[in-house]
Amino acid sequence: MSEPLLQAVNLHCERDTRTLFRQLSFSILPGTVTRVEGPNGSGKTTLLRMLAGLNDAWAGELRWCGAPIASQREEFLRNMLYLGHRPGIKPLLTPLENLRALMAGRRPSPDAVLRQALQGTGLAGFEDVPCRNLSAGQQRRVALARLLIADEPLWLLDEVFTAIDAEGVKALEALLQQRAAEGGAVMVTTHHDLALPDMHRLTLGAGEASDER
Repeated sequence: MSEPLLQAVNLHCERDTRTLFRQLSFSILPGTVTRVEGPNGSGKTTLLRMLAGLNDAWAGELRWCGAPIASQREEFLRNMLYLGHRPGIKPLLTPLENLRALMAGRRPSPDAVLRQALQGTGLAGFEDVPCRNLSAGQQRRVALARLLIADEPLWLLDEVFTAIDAEGVKALEALLQQRAAEGGAVMVTTHHDLALPDMHRLTLGAGEASDER
């Protein structure tokens, strides 16, 4: 069996005196897609933000490739890609400029590669249009173009299907399957009826959680 990329051990998180989850333990293996499920308010976004290092109001331990993340923070961040449920793009910039900025801190890529990624998400002809003039779905596609050139082994994706049309949903589902087939690992939250072959499920709710494989 492959060594887990990411392990959570006895995570505990409260918000406004309410327990979101307690003693939550799970492993994320290479070559898998894990859907984080649960009712609104159960802590799905909170969990992904914790894993991405954007929320430190929790207890427990996280391990990357068997060692505590706390001891190898930079290594973990280099190997993790987080896309939040907001597109995270600047409306005054064009899709090309936004993608260039998103990649600058990771792996700068030639504009030809960035344009190809934007075209791959259905933005052909819109690469140089200010994002403020794009629809919500098109703005989401700008962020999703990042996935087409990502090489990080772990993806943390929060509600990335939001505002995407049926064609875009189908393409994104295929991309997640392809990523797992290539040995990467994906954790995703979504209200979309995602049901990929061999998908794992991590269910949150009422202070409890279950890990289904």
